[in-house]
Amino acid sequence: MANFGEPLGIPAEIMQAVFRQARESFPSECCGWLSGTPDGTSVTGIRPVVNDQASGNHPTVAERTAESAYVFSTADLLELNSSLDGETPARIIYHSHPNGRAYLSETDREVATSPWGDGPAYPVQQLVVGIDAERVVEAALFDWDDDVGGFVELARFPGAEI
Repeated sequence: MANFGEPLGIPAEIMQAVFRQARESFPSECCGWLSGTPDGTSVTGIRPVVNDQASGNHPTVAERTAESAYVFSTADLLELNSSLDGETPARIIYHSHPNGRAYLSETDREVATSPWGDGPAYPVQQLVVGIDAERVVEAALFDWDDDVGGFVELARFPGAEI
């Protein structure tokens, strides 16, 4: 994981791919992860995931629909976990908010934090894309800060007419 305060670089073509997935999934939330080398300063690949929220397997808000929550399937979660020991591990988990705002909600923070509250659940940064019916409004990147004991915003990105 990159040290706090160092946002991973997201090449324009990868950000556009995330934005396209958010548009295709709208009004539901999209999700997936971005991968790269363990010591790299930017991501190099995208792994879209189908939002499995309808399965009812969300750890904290199983009753919500895919329009207000996301969850990886068990198979996708296992693949994410196994990637962490590989040559191109997951470096950023992403999802969209179809309310047009890019923020890490309390639910997002709870799910992304270890069950013991002592750090992130995964050694990755978190990207949230705000999208509405007309366009991708914005995106924001978050990472865990040990001094704060939680996630803080590292970078904000402009949206696109997608």
